[in-house]
Amino acid sequence: MDSKLRTETLCIQAGYTPGNGEPRQLPIIQSTTFQYATSEDMGKLFDLEADGYFYSRLANPTCDAVAAKICALEGGSAAMLTGSGQAANFMAVFNIAGCGDHIIASSAIYGGSFNLFSVTMKKMGLETTFVDPDCTEAELNAAFRPNTKAVFGETIANPALTVLDIEKFARAAHAHGVPLIVDNTFATPVNCRPFQWGADIVTHSTTKYMDGHGATLGGVIVDSGKFDWTKHAGKFPGLCTPDDSYHGVTYTERFGTGGAFITKCTAQLMRDFGCVQSPQNAFILNLGLESLPFRMKQHCANAQAVAEYLQGHEKVKWVKYCGLKDDKYYDLAQKYLPNGSCGVISFGLYGGRQAAETFMKHLKLGSIETHVADSRTCCLHPASSTHRQMTDAELDAAGVGADLIRLSCGLENARDLIEDIGQALENV
Repeated sequence: MDSKLRTETLCIQAGYTPGNGEPRQLPIIQSTTFQYATSEDMGKLFDLEADGYFYSRLANPTCDAVAAKICALEGGSAAMLTGSGQAANFMAVFNIAGCGDHIIASSAIYGGSFNLFSVTMKKMGLETTFVDPDCTEAELNAAFRPNTKAVFGETIANPALTVLDIEKFARAAHAHGVPLIVDNTFATPVNCRPFQWGADIVTHSTTKYMDGHGATLGGVIVDSGKFDWTKHAGKFPGLCTPDDSYHGVTYTERFGTGGAFITKCTAQLMRDFGCVQSPQNAFILNLGLESLPFRMKQHCANAQAVAEYLQGHEKVKWVKYCGLKDDKYYDLAQKYLPNGSCGVISFGLYGGRQAAETFMKHLKLGSIETHVADSRTCCLHPASSTHRQMTDAELDAAGVGADLIRLSCGLENARDLIEDIGQALENV
């Protein structure tokens, strides 16, 4: 697919091109396995000497077509789908860092990712240093160690809504010979393409805006193809030395800078962990991707209108939305997200936790869900749900105070949303 095509066109056309007489819609290849005429033919696949499919735990044509579409949207070299966004973040990190290694992560990230790094992967021997996303470059550089293997952040943090200074984090990562991994879920490639600012690996929870209808779980990992693993071969032996678990292949030698990371992630980690996205889910995801640019415009317009309304309400203590001119991250948003950010707003009420609970009980259009970035407006109190495993100190460090309400503006009419919010606030 022509890389010069614009986002709206790629969302429709990229990933799958039917041949003469073939289905116009992406086919669902609902098969666990694939047949070959000879053992030699299949052997070439196992040796990574030929392209093809033999078992859907490693790769499936439907999933690969959707991954290729997202790869085109992000401007990457290779991509793979996963069963969830959490799986994507885990495998993106674990593909290059393991027991005895260290990574650096922004402290303002999704609570599930924070827990993944601080608890679960810590049990696997991987240590994480969390840094304030607003830290100075000196403070960021001081966090690196000889065994640091990656830096991780979110374009727009969920639900703190901090905007990552991608260039600052990329400079530090590259100065220490490691890649920057950016979770781009909230912005989507419609509003930000982190590779253009120096990121090396991008992940998404495709469950969110990419699907956009609360219909299908999924994740994706996209490689920019620009990080030179061989330049820092001592840090990344899994990519730069023979893999004894896969016929002794050296991924960088066989697949080059553009293919090594995703091929290893597929051939090794997906093989062993099996957190695959089903072809049915990939098909539904593809339908969501076709309307992504148009939905994002409405999400952002609704959020801007609601944020401005909340900012002027006497019962609202504070509002975080980078589209507001007095927001702390407005200038960064103008740099990285000039066409809009996302549909998610964070705010707090006078009265704290109790006021938040009262407010949410009286919402009619906005439903209380552990979901976000959906066509329907939804609302959540993270401190008592998605982030409940975190201490108050950790909540504050992540920018998710106990009073924070996360409101994800859907595709409804903005005036209806504002009227519903207004009546709920009357009950506080």
